[in-house]
Amino acid sequence: MRRNCGALLRWTGGTPVPTRTSTTLNFMFIDEAKIRVKAGDGGNGCMAFRREKFIPRGGPSGGDGGRGGDIWMESSERHNTLVHFRFNPEYQAERGRHGEGSKKTGRDGEGIVLKVPVGTIVYDEDTGEKVHDFSRADERVVIARGGRGGRGNAQFATSTHQAPREHEDGRPGEERNFRLELKLLADVGLVGYPNVGKSTLISRISAARPKVADYPFTTLEPNLGVVLAGEKGKEDSFVVADIPGLIEGAHKGSGLGTQFLRHIERTRLLVHMVDVSDGSGRDDVIKDVDVIRGELESFGADLEKKPTLMVASKIDVANPEKLKKLKQWSTRKKLKLYPISAVTGEGIEKLKYAMAEEVDKVRKELAAEAEETKLDRFIG
Repeated sequence: MRRNCGALLRWTGGTPVPTRTSTTLNFMFIDEAKIRVKAGDGGNGCMAFRREKFIPRGGPSGGDGGRGGDIWMESSERHNTLVHFRFNPEYQAERGRHGEGSKKTGRDGEGIVLKVPVGTIVYDEDTGEKVHDFSRADERVVIARGGRGGRGNAQFATSTHQAPREHEDGRPGEERNFRLELKLLADVGLVGYPNVGKSTLISRISAARPKVADYPFTTLEPNLGVVLAGEKGKEDSFVVADIPGLIEGAHKGSGLGTQFLRHIERTRLLVHMVDVSDGSGRDDVIKDVDVIRGELESFGADLEKKPTLMVASKIDVANPEKLKKLKQWSTRKKLKLYPISAVTGEGIEKLKYAMAEEVDKVRKELAAEAEETKLDRFIG
């Protein structure tokens, strides 16, 4: 049996072995990453002829090459950061095996599934186009398709061309560059200046235990907490995100800047916390409010239009004049104000139930809009 199938290439791709790093990296919150993926090439078709005793003119018997492996991306609730992509940015799927004689088709290459957190948006790095938005768990999409296997010479045989020597090479797999951006999926976002009590509040209303200290920018990464509100056995749950403190110029990159502003985009409700004590070192609470609201508006994405609850924090050591000004401003803007003390617990339960009520209201509005859209499509 004569064959010209070419040497089988040994595959050296696949998921890279994780780099040895410090154990602290497991706890880093990484919300951006760039990766390069290469789907598997298709296997080459084989040129072979059947030559056996007592079988004259056996004819062409070259098999087709196998298909290269695809690269998939799947959302998973078991992942909450993109840190595994930051240190392993390149992925290559297995190529298809070459065809063989006796019309044997090569084995298909093994694909790769890349797990990403729910809330990840995938962009094509070269074109800037949005490829997919993983808004639910267990969504799976192909981000790079493997190459088709080449045809062996048996595929080219006809009644007038009975001994073909034509055969095809496998097609190359797709090679693409992606930018991954994680936006947290939370119902409520806590916003405000640094050190206004956001971390302390989320530790009081949920099981989250963020770092709490009496200096600015204690929180360097978003914290999520699940809050239960309602009678026992009939509790409604919602997710609260503690967004690191904002300062003037955040939308331009000042402080922690836009690094975490994007995480507010998907929240249904904003809770704007204002420190009414004298410990902040800032005298004008109305200016504090205007600065934060200005940063939300400047960032875009209609953040300033989201439903908002105002919270006067640290009322156990409040400056009465500051609290009075904030109450008057909230009344003029028709916003509900909830004075609280995370230290004594005053006002915490009232605020928690108010958040649950607002979240439920927004959820029902979104559900009604979805039903209306579905009905319009059906009628159309």
